[in-house]
Amino acid sequence: MAIEVKYVVVRKGEEKMTFASKKEADAYDKMLDMAEVFTDWLMTSGVELDEAQREALGMHLAENKDAVTHILRTSKMPKNSSSAAMDEEADQGKAKPVRAVKAA
Repeated sequence: MAIEVKYVVVRKGEEKMTFASKKEADAYDKMLDMAEVFTDWLMTSGVELDEAQREALGMHLAENKDAVTHILRTSKMPKNSSSAAMDEEADQGKAKPVRAVKAA
């Protein structure tokens, strides 16, 4: 019999994603934390967005934090959207983005 270890990210009692390593699960959990902060920040911005739009935009910003950082730092679009900033970090020896599978 084979034993598999799976790391499941759970938010508000709902399984979000399942990962093969704790490092990947922690990275995804951190991204969800960031998305939540972006969503809360958008609520205080005065921009008229409904809750679903704020959550979608918050998640998009968190998922593409490298591109957002690049734009804030340089005031220019990354060459290949978010992949340019990721390639830049990979060239500097940093980890590439996390791959995940949907939880059942």
